[in-house]
Amino acid sequence: MLKSIDINCDMGESFGNWKMGDDEGMMPYITTANVACGFHAGDPVTMLDTVRLAKRHGVVVGAHPGLPDLLGFGRRAMNITPEDAYSYIVYQVGALQASLATEGMQLHHIKPHGAFYSVLKANMELAEAVAEGMQKLGGTPVLYWPAPTTAAMPTACKKRGIPVVGEIYPDLQYAADGSLVIQRHKHETDVEFACAQVERYVKTGKVQAMDGTLVELDAVALCIHGDGPNCTEVGAAIQQRLKSIGCDIRAYMP
Repeated sequence: MLKSIDINCDMGESFGNWKMGDDEGMMPYITTANVACGFHAGDPVTMLDTVRLAKRHGVVVGAHPGLPDLLGFGRRAMNITPEDAYSYIVYQVGALQASLATEGMQLHHIKPHGAFYSVLKANMELAEAVAEGMQKLGGTPVLYWPAPTTAAMPTACKKRGIPVVGEIYPDLQYAADGSLVIQRHKHETDVEFACAQVERYVKTGKVQAMDGTLVELDAVALCIHGDGPNCTEVGAAIQQRLKSIGCDIRAYMP
């Protein structure tokens, strides 16, 4: 049984007057926040506001960099070079590091978003470029990645000694091979199923797939999406379930 688990959420994805997700509502239920860096979502004011909100709640902050695709929310595939990938990481994470510095905070981790995640999952050359960028940004870089952590990006990080934190997603479904079934249109999460999935994983290291099979994963964190219609209900219920089974909730520390 896991003694502790980290709860994270993608945040800072609003843009100007356009709002995405319930950052204020979710913040009390998480330990780490993945903050958008302006390419797929977010803007300078939203980034700083999200950093300050996290600081008030004692939540540590990581970068959620994406492809330069505001219109498509970073979900459209692009053909990029290793130089592009390296530069995108340095540019986006650097902006968040500066925002954190103004509040006396440090970057906790990096978690690629959307189509950027997809290309880094399969392309080792791009993954190596991003891992190099993570190292050169300084500090103690950590990669957050949906479990299993066997894809190109986590492999490239492990080769460089960069810690990799695997995640489970209790508000999504799993296929029998352990891959996530992505929702393109958000719907209400079955709260009891999400809580049972978390409890099952904490106790056994396995999640239940859509066909009923149990899939073993290598995660020490879970991610709750803050743009679901009942996300705060899910966050509160999972927090309570973890407490009831004696599992501490705290940010991963390398």
